[in-house]
Amino acid sequence: MPPAAEVGLWVFIGMASSLFLLFIAAYLMRMDGGDWTAIVLPWQLWLSTASLVAGSVAMQGAAVAARRGRTAATWRALLAGGLLALVFVAVQLWGWGELQSRMVSATGNPAASFFYLLTAVHGLHVLGGLAAWGYTQRHLHARADPSGDALRIALCARYWHFLLAVWLLVLATLTGITPEVVRYICGSPAGV
Repeated sequence: MPPAAEVGLWVFIGMASSLFLLFIAAYLMRMDGGDWTAIVLPWQLWLSTASLVAGSVAMQGAAVAARRGRTAATWRALLAGGLLALVFVAVQLWGWGELQSRMVSATGNPAASFFYLLTAVHGLHVLGGLAAWGYTQRHLHARADPSGDALRIALCARYWHFLLAVWLLVLATLTGITPEVVRYICGSPAGV
C-alpha cells in the first residue's frame, strides 16, 4: 500500500487538474463571445516556461540523487529546482507588468481576464509547491543522509512535473486555441 503522503498528492493532483480543466473549458466556451479580443501574450511566458522545465529536471535529479544517498547532489538539485520555480514566478510577474504597461488589464476584455486568471491560479499552485519545497529543504538539512527524505523529495519532483504539465496545457490553450478553432471543433459556423 502506498504511503499516505503519496495518495494525498495524487488526490490533490486530481482535484487541481479538475480545476484547471474547468477553467480551460470556461475559456473555450467564453472565447466565442462577441466582446472577445485576443491579446498579444508577453514574451516572458517563454522564459518562464524554460525556467519551469529546468526546475522540473532539477527536481527529478534531486529525487534520483536522494534515492542513491548522494547528499551533495541532492541538496544542489533540490535548491536549483526551488530557485527555478521562484524565477518562474518572478518572470510571470514581469510579464504581467509588461501587459499592464500596454494597458491590458483584467477588466474590460474577457481574453485578458482569463489570461490573468489562469496564470494567477497556476502561480498560486507554484507558491504552494514552494512551501512544500521549503519544508523538504528544512528536513533535508536536519539529516546527514538524504535517503531518509527520498519519498518527500520524490513527491516534490512529482508535483513539479504536474506544475509543468499544467503550465504547458495552459500555455498551449493561450497560444494555440482561437475562436475559429473552437467553432471548427464544435461545428458552429462562423459568425453564429
